[in-house]
Amino acid sequence: MDVRKQVWSVCAVVGLVLLVSEPSGAEKSWEVPRFDGWYNSLGSPRRGAVGSHLVRLVPAHYWDGVYQPVQEPLVPNPRRLSSLLAQGPSGAPSTRNQTVLSLFFGYHVTFEIFDMRPPGCPPEFMNIPVPKGDPVFDPAATGKVLLPFQRGLWDRESGQSPSNPRTQVNMVTAWIDGSSIYGPSASWSDSLRSFSGGLLTSGSEWNMPKHGGGRKLMWSAADPSTGERGAHGLYELGNAWANENMFTAAEGIIWFRYHNYVASKLHEEHPEWSDEKLFQNARKTVVATFQNIALYEWLPGFLRDTKLPPYPGYQKFVDPGISPEFQAAAIRFGITMAPPGVYMRNRTCHFRQILNVDGSSSPAVRLCNSFWKRQRPNANTSQDVDELLMGMASQIAEREDNIVVEDLRDYMYGPLRFTRTDLVAMTIQRGRDFGLWSYTELRERPGSASCQNLLHDVAELYHKDISKLELFPGGLLESLDGPGPVFSAIILDQFERIRNGDRFWFENKQNGLFTDGEMQAIRNVTFHDVLIAVTTAEAADIQANVFFWRDGDPCPQPTQLNASMLYPCSNATKLHYFDGSKAGFGIFIIVLFLFPVVSFLVAYMVAYLRKYRYRKFQRVRKAGAKTEELAVGISAFEWQGRKKPLHPVSVEVDEQRRLQVFDRSGPALRCLNLGNQDYLDVRLSNDRHCKALLLKVAKEYDLVLFFDDESKRTAFVKHLRAEVSDVGQEMRVKETREKELLKEALTKEKRAQIVETFIRHAFSKVLEIEKCDAGDLSGVSHEKAREVLQCELTASEFADALGLKPDSLFVDSMFTLADKDGNGYLSFQEFLDVMVIFMKGSPEEKSKLMFSMNDISGTGFLSKEEFARMLRSFIEISNSTLSKVQAEDGIKAMMEAACFDNKEKISWQDFHFLLRDHEKELQFAQLNVKGMEKQGEKRLSRDQRVSFICPANNYNNTDGPEIRRRKKLGAKTPNVYVKPKRDQYIRNPVQQKIQHFKRFIENYRRHIVCFIVVYGIVAGVTLERCYYYGLQAESTGIPETSMVGIIVSRGSAAAISFLFPYILLTVCRNLITLCRETFLNRYIPFDAAIDFHRFMAMTAIILSVVHSLGHVVNIYIFSISDLSILSCLFPKVFSNNGSELPLKWSWWFFQTVPGMTGVLLLFTFSFMYVFASRYFRRISFRGFWITHYLYVVVYVLMVIHGSFALLQEPRFHIYLIPPALLFLLDKLISLSRKKVEIPVVRAELLPSGVTHLEFKRPQGFVYRSGQWVRIACLMLGTDEYHPFTLTSAPHEETLSLHIRAVGPWTSQLRELYTEESLIELGAYPKLYLDGPFGEGHQEWVDFEVSVLVGGGIGVTPFASILKDLVFKSSIKSKILCKKVYFIWVTRTQHQFEWVSEIIREVEELDTQELVSVHTYITQVAEKFDLRTTMLYVCERHFQKVWNRSLFTGLRSVTHFGRPPFVSFFSSLQEVHPEVGKIGVFSCGPPGLTKNVEKACQQMNKRDQAHFMHHFENF
Repeated sequence: MDVRKQVWSVCAVVGLVLLVSEPSGAEKSWEVPRFDGWYNSLGSPRRGAVGSHLVRLVPAHYWDGVYQPVQEPLVPNPRRLSSLLAQGPSGAPSTRNQTVLSLFFGYHVTFEIFDMRPPGCPPEFMNIPVPKGDPVFDPAATGKVLLPFQRGLWDRESGQSPSNPRTQVNMVTAWIDGSSIYGPSASWSDSLRSFSGGLLTSGSEWNMPKHGGGRKLMWSAADPSTGERGAHGLYELGNAWANENMFTAAEGIIWFRYHNYVASKLHEEHPEWSDEKLFQNARKTVVATFQNIALYEWLPGFLRDTKLPPYPGYQKFVDPGISPEFQAAAIRFGITMAPPGVYMRNRTCHFRQILNVDGSSSPAVRLCNSFWKRQRPNANTSQDVDELLMGMASQIAEREDNIVVEDLRDYMYGPLRFTRTDLVAMTIQRGRDFGLWSYTELRERPGSASCQNLLHDVAELYHKDISKLELFPGGLLESLDGPGPVFSAIILDQFERIRNGDRFWFENKQNGLFTDGEMQAIRNVTFHDVLIAVTTAEAADIQANVFFWRDGDPCPQPTQLNASMLYPCSNATKLHYFDGSKAGFGIFIIVLFLFPVVSFLVAYMVAYLRKYRYRKFQRVRKAGAKTEELAVGISAFEWQGRKKPLHPVSVEVDEQRRLQVFDRSGPALRCLNLGNQDYLDVRLSNDRHCKALLLKVAKEYDLVLFFDDESKRTAFVKHLRAEVSDVGQEMRVKETREKELLKEALTKEKRAQIVETFIRHAFSKVLEIEKCDAGDLSGVSHEKAREVLQCELTASEFADALGLKPDSLFVDSMFTLADKDGNGYLSFQEFLDVMVIFMKGSPEEKSKLMFSMNDISGTGFLSKEEFARMLRSFIEISNSTLSKVQAEDGIKAMMEAACFDNKEKISWQDFHFLLRDHEKELQFAQLNVKGMEKQGEKRLSRDQRVSFICPANNYNNTDGPEIRRRKKLGAKTPNVYVKPKRDQYIRNPVQQKIQHFKRFIENYRRHIVCFIVVYGIVAGVTLERCYYYGLQAESTGIPETSMVGIIVSRGSAAAISFLFPYILLTVCRNLITLCRETFLNRYIPFDAAIDFHRFMAMTAIILSVVHSLGHVVNIYIFSISDLSILSCLFPKVFSNNGSELPLKWSWWFFQTVPGMTGVLLLFTFSFMYVFASRYFRRISFRGFWITHYLYVVVYVLMVIHGSFALLQEPRFHIYLIPPALLFLLDKLISLSRKKVEIPVVRAELLPSGVTHLEFKRPQGFVYRSGQWVRIACLMLGTDEYHPFTLTSAPHEETLSLHIRAVGPWTSQLRELYTEESLIELGAYPKLYLDGPFGEGHQEWVDFEVSVLVGGGIGVTPFASILKDLVFKSSIKSKILCKKVYFIWVTRTQHQFEWVSEIIREVEELDTQELVSVHTYITQVAEKFDLRTTMLYVCERHFQKVWNRSLFTGLRSVTHFGRPPFVSFFSSLQEVHPEVGKIGVFSCGPPGLTKNVEKACQQMNKRDQAHFMHHFENF
């Protein structure tokens, strides 16, 4: 090229700049166009802007008419169609000599006006199945390979109906306004600017843009060849896709340089201009130049010299929107011109060699290996970019036909999951995604020409139906030497609409951007001028028309490139996103599951420390007690078994030649009568320091002793030998190994097994017991059977079998009677003889046996002393439940009943007559011996036939004065007994089940309704969220990604969001107490609030675990999902920038607010729930109290957890606000009371560790009997509150509590009120009171007949109720309750003597017989035990004589053993046949309340009175 052309190029550019910068007489103002394209069209501001709709040339063609694409088998497989349509050899040059620079300039133009490659939301997939055996993608012929394809962006308001089909959107402006240079938004443009001199920011070189530094504006897909990813190494330009390959990047760099070139020239001419003014003036010049080159230089060449019509001026009604036909088909024709490689040359026409990855060289840069390069060894500097541009200007593009090089057809970049794909197949699939009509449909439109070159094979793929031929394949087939008529018409229409509808088009004289001279100067600038201005090339180095290369132009290409001349493309690779994370993920999940284990260990440690401190506290209290004194004798250690520790003992032989074994602290453990043995058999160990000794004891278990050393053992043997040698008894000593010695020893445990088998076998002979349950000997060895049958019981073993003390008079009498041979042991036959009488004898035989047991002299008569001894033996059985005075009173009453006042001795007939009123008891009386556990059913049957509440009729002259007085008053004592009326109860099991079910519904109807309401809401909110995310929330992308995990997590989250807030209502004690007094009590079971609290809490924690498991699944899915999917699910967190690779699982757990709060919530829950368990709550109430206060943390974390709004807007606070306000109100009520100190009026330390506190009643304190309060005592160093039931009645002026010391807090409280502490403090420590609170026991007044069952300290609520009942009856208050039965279950009558005082007070005031009290002493065996029969008889006779119980001193009936509730309730049904409902209220240990509940359930199977049970456990 001559010098004139070079000079002209430079002058044209400089002249343009000067014209633009030429000042006018009056400064003209012009409107600066927005970067996002808004308000370009004033009539339709959104037209052509970022996010605008595509403008269809023809209506959408979807399979369903709305949004579903037409797919196989209606249309061919895209990959198969691509192979048939576009496969062919490379290396054919363009017929019109278009250059590669023209191709990539066209790419840049398309980037300027549309961007629809980012996937749409929700993520929808149209993956392309690869035909089986495809040589590139499926060489192994698996038939399972898919090319990933995700549907494009679309407007969510579209796709609703056939009249509103899916419409895609454009993510850049449709105008040619420089969005590919400056970005489609002001923020993007600002990120590119240097804000100095109007320039764009440069990188390492002044004429090169900067590299990516972490911004997410640029699309940063992974390098398919190396797997490199991330923004580092990518250029920051206005075009998001500029780094797709180094050739499109070079185009972007050209315009980056050109802007800075123009801005620099303007700054030279106008140094006073601001940066903004320089930038905007340079921008409008660059954009105008780009408009001119694109439409008036490049486009005519691309369309085979077809030019746009002359510019008619701005047409405001023209829509410049991109048509899907243009975007997805017509403009894609350019891919047929892409070569397999691109030359690079310098100014001297030297085409350089390209360095490949392996160090080899190639003549050109391979296209398939140039995608998304971060490391560019061949194009790293500005000079490299210049040489690349000069090479593209000299290189001829591929022929304009239907053939596409393999670099795009087989090795186009894809996602990391499958790094290569087929661009032709993707383009075909994109047309289907956009709902394009067939090629035939568009060909028939005006302005389109007919297609004449249809391939026969392509027609075969469409089932020979040419009308189905799609637009892109049809357009390729009609194209020859350039786009065919259809494509040309579409392209020409698109650019014409863009030009004519652009208010800021450089030729529009109405926008005030340019003068006529400026417009003309812009028209004169070519792309050649731009290249010369911004590269090192001179005008002669590049042809004038850079889009074509003609003969004679500088630097012809060496040869037309083909694929065989270049470095091969790298094959497709697969990447699993979760690789390397499996171990860490699994370990973390295990750690999450270990949270409860950790909290359990912490709770166990706390419990251990509490127990340790409590024991230490008890030891301190017992300080000063007796010091232990060592027993006299020889010290040794007794060996009791292999798994038991050695027990320190001392042994000695007393004067009666008995070997005494003592505990070191003093008590005797064993006594061996050495005189009963023919010889002493002693075994000594001869190894292991010779410390062991075995003394074989006939008919008992052996004695094994370990001594400190051999010398002490020798001393003991000498001492033993000396004792026995005096009477001529032989002592045989044998030495053996210690192991054999211990193996030969008969331990106490082995002896117990023999004795148990002995007794059980005896029962099998006497009772109807199955052999397998009674020690059947048929299956054991003859040696063992002989050992059992030859076994003889000692007196201590016999006493142990009876559950009595060895020195008991009863045992002594019975053993003496049974030991017929007088050898001091009971043989099998002797034991059997006495058992037959006890178990199956008649009442006469049993009474005769008891008589004979005490007839020591055998005369057939009992003297006063013998009779007293007999009674004393029975009274002893009560295990000291009677004092000595009570015992003497009982003996005196029985002797009076036996008429010993007139007789010196009584016969058996007299004795049996004494028992005449108790024949039933005697008839069923047996001897409860270890091994009789199987007799429970027989005891039940007899219980149902015998009265347990004494009949009140038939009183004789022995009635006490009080009973006689009541008879005179005509008071009727109810006849509570059981008659044999079982016929009316006989019904088939089905009827019983139905009746039981009816009673259950009647009893728990309120509970059932509340349960259904609460859990109905839980199910409702859960199903609503599951339905929403499963079917309704397609816009979130869930159906295509993690449906199961999201549905589970969101459904459970909805339930948790309801349960956790509303669980607060179950602990609003003050509000519950108030609501009890309203009509709501008829519909809501307020007494079950804590049970509902537990149910809701357990449901919530289970759902929390389910929620967590759902998120574990979600996080796994998210960790293997493309970023395009995650950006749809979480648009506030992720933006899709093409990087694809998702964040690791650890990011979700530890770097997100929901993840961190979720882990903390699980950790908190594990502590709260473990410490709330019954076991740890009883051991460490303070631990429970403290951990439960973590609920504040829980609610704060839950609010924060949901506020991040990853998937949906926060909802938890909506559920939380109403119950939280009520809970806050309840707390304020409690706090108002807690601030007031309550002075203690009286404190008394009662037996059984009970502390009685009487304190001042606060003003306005109103409560009902049976209610409870919470108290705290700051003197104990803690402000924890503990619940206790009030034992005072509502009419009393003071409040009282009876607190049993069973734990650290209650024990310390008791210690605080000892005399020593009170002397030190000077006054009673004050209390803080919170309450009163209601419970089910306060409803006793709502039943005509109420049964109160109290066990242990559980009698406290009934103390208040009994006093309240008597008071109300005394003032003739109208109450529904007419009768109360109080059952007091206690180990001994001494355990809670204060209860006896209250009952005695109630008995004195109860003139109307409203209360019937029954005391059950469980420490004494039940009355049907023969051991207790006489004791029972004593009690009844004593009560008749003195009108009070021998045991309790009360007029109430005293029973022995555990209460038979079924029999008791049966009696009530007979006594009160008119009563329809009987209220049963129990309080005590869980075992007691469970037994009461079972009895009520059994009674409710009948058609009589309905028993409604309310209970509380402690």
